Amino acid sequence: MDTSTSPPPQRIAILTSGGDAPGMNAALRAATSLILTRGLEAVGVRQGYRGLMGGDFMTLQPEHVARIIRDGGTFLGSARCLEFLSREGRDVARAQLAKAGIGGLIVIGGNGSLTGAKLLVDPDELGEQALQVIGVPASIDNDVGLTGMSIGVDTAMNTIVEACDRISDTASAHDRTFIVEVMGRDCGYLAMTAAVAAGADAVLFPEADKDAEGAVQTVVKAVQAARRRPGSNRRVLVIKAEGTGFPVDALKAQIDARLEALYPGHAAVETRVTVLGHVVRGGRPSAFDRLLASRLARVAVEALLEGQTARMAAWMQAGPIPPEVGQRSASDPYCWLVELDAVLAETGRMLDGSSPLVQWRKRVFEQIEDVLTLRVPEGA
Repeated sequence: MDTSTSPPPQRIAILTSGGDAPGMNAALRAATSLILTRGLEAVGVRQGYRGLMGGDFMTLQPEHVARIIRDGGTFLGSARCLEFLSREGRDVARAQLAKAGIGGLIVIGGNGSLTGAKLLVDPDELGEQALQVIGVPASIDNDVGLTGMSIGVDTAMNTIVEACDRISDTASAHDRTFIVEVMGRDCGYLAMTAAVAAGADAVLFPEADKDAEGAVQTVVKAVQAARRRPGSNRRVLVIKAEGTGFPVDALKAQIDARLEALYPGHAAVETRVTVLGHVVRGGRPSAFDRLLASRLARVAVEALLEGQTARMAAWMQAGPIPPEVGQRSASDPYCWLVELDAVLAETGRMLDGSSPLVQWRKRVFEQIEDVLTLRVPEGA
C-alpha cells in the first residue's frame, strides 16, 4: 500500500459506515468544526458507502453539528452496501468523489468500513485520481486491531454494567441465576470487561474455545459455588457473549437439566435469560467516548492536511507501535497514525484468535475463573 503524502485536499468528506456506535456524532462534530476553522469545505456523506456510490452529499455547516455531541447513533446515517465490495462499485464511488471535487475522505467505522477505506485508495484501482483516506475506529465490539479502544466501547460497557446491576438486584432477591447475553459479534471483549466490572460469577466468550458442554459446566460450577457461600445470597450472574457459537435458549435448557439433577424438587435453581441485544449499541455516549471521538477525529483531519493517506487514527496509551507500522501523532500524545494494511492484518489475527492480545485475554480469564465465583477449594 502506497502511503506517501500528497497535497492537502480543499474539500473533505466524512462518512459513517457499518454498525452505529455511540460517539460517532462526536467525531463528526469535531472533524467538521476543525475542517471549517481551517477555511476548507466539509461534506457529509449520507448512508455510508451506499450514499457515497449514489453521490448523496450534503455541505456541512456549524449548525448541523453544534449539538450532536450528546446524541447516539449517527446523524449522517449508516447502511450496509454489498455493491461497494466490487471493483465496479468502488469505481462508481471514486467517480462521485471526483465529480464533487472531494480530495479527502474520513471513514468512521469498524473492520468492514476500514477495509472499504483501504480498497478505495488501492493504487491499482485509484490510478491518477487525487484522493486521500483516513480511518477512525468506531465499533462497540472493540475488535479493530492496533487501537487500544474504539469509539463506542466505553458507552456499551457502561450500558451492560448498568443493566447487570439492575438484574443482579432481582437475582439476589430471589436467589436466581441470570444469564445475560451481550453484543460483541465474534469478539468477547465486552463480555469479559463487563463481567469484571459488574461482579459476575462467570463469563462465556468465544476466545475461550469452550463448546456447549464446557459452558454448561462453567455455569453449574458457579451455581455450586454460590450455594456453598455463607449467608443467604445465592444469586449467580453469568455474562455470555453473543459470538460463543451456541444459542442462549439451548444453553439454558441444558443448564436447567443439570441443575435439576443436582438440586431436585423445592431446592431447584431458577434460571432466567436476558438478551440485551441492540440496547448495548444505543444511548448517549459517555464522556470518555465523546473525548475519544473528538481526539481521533482531530488526528484524522490533521493527517489529511499533512497529505497522508491509507492510515487510521488509533488510540494507544501503551505502546509503542512498531515504526514500520505507525507513528505517534504530532497532534496528540495518546494517538497514533497506523497503516490500514497493518490494522486489517491485526484485526484478522484478533478474530481468528492468533493475536497475542487475544491469547493474553484468554489466559487472564482462565486464571481468574475461580476469582469470579469466589470459589474456595473444597476442604480449605
